[in-house]
Amino acid sequence: MHVARLGLGLAAVGRPAYITTARDEDLGDPASRSIEAMRDRAHALLDEAWDLGIRSVDAARSYGRAEEFLGSWLARHPERRAALTIGTKWGYAYVGGWRMDAAVHERKEHSVAMFDRQWPETLAALGSAPDFSLIHSMTPDSPALSDAVLLDRLRALRDRGVRVGLSTSGPHQGEVIHAALAVDAHPFSVVQSTWNLLETSVAPALQTAHDDGWTVVVKEALANGELARTEPGSRLDRLASGLSPDVFALGAARAQPWADIVLSGATTAAHLRRGVQARPIEAPGDLATDPDDYWRRRSERPWR
Repeated sequence: MHVARLGLGLAAVGRPAYITTARDEDLGDPASRSIEAMRDRAHALLDEAWDLGIRSVDAARSYGRAEEFLGSWLARHPERRAALTIGTKWGYAYVGGWRMDAAVHERKEHSVAMFDRQWPETLAALGSAPDFSLIHSMTPDSPALSDAVLLDRLRALRDRGVRVGLSTSGPHQGEVIHAALAVDAHPFSVVQSTWNLLETSVAPALQTAHDDGWTVVVKEALANGELARTEPGSRLDRLASGLSPDVFALGAARAQPWADIVLSGATTAAHLRRGVQARPIEAPGDLATDPDDYWRRRSERPWR
């Protein structure tokens, strides 16, 4: 059976607040989430990931200081860089000010000006160019695919050896992917999308992108923690057949025939070790929910 590689996503450890569940349990008192403490946690996770054989790491400009944390870790271990596939995203800015109670944590802007501002910031934070550079969380209302100047910028980046792509969010992920594939002389060869046992609607579009030669990265395979734990006797518990729900859900994602990399949003070393244990498993279809309902519930999640 096909098995996607496991990667480490840094969304949950690059900033003090995020929408995943059980953060207080995993990270401790919010008051203790200083920049230094979160940097130490990110470095420890990156060390654990390396020791476990994980060679893909994902960050973004909007993940607080995630790129900076990854860059400082790379500076300590320059010999590891060649073995890693590093992806990052632009198009959102972190505006939370390292506060748990910020009214707004991210700001979206898919413009040439944003790209021109954030690409040098990425290079400075990482210390070198990433392997993947993605437009962050594209939805059908994004102007990026019709912006000729921006597309030329992205083609130039591709020609310098960086794989260019997009990440998708929302109930119309498949529509965005097909629109990107239809752009004349598009520069794209990577897509990162949300797929999990509750939200499977993007799968046909990801298969099309994979067949076209794109690298497919799965994010939010645990549905921001919703699939990480369950009640005994629940439908998820019964389907997992003795496996822990997180291992079951990650195994289902890793078995998708179009998936190349499945990201773990681990915040602890134990999470990472459990992810590595996830073996491919045939995904049941009866856990999937209505995409509009799924994304509505996701949008209502509090920043913790």
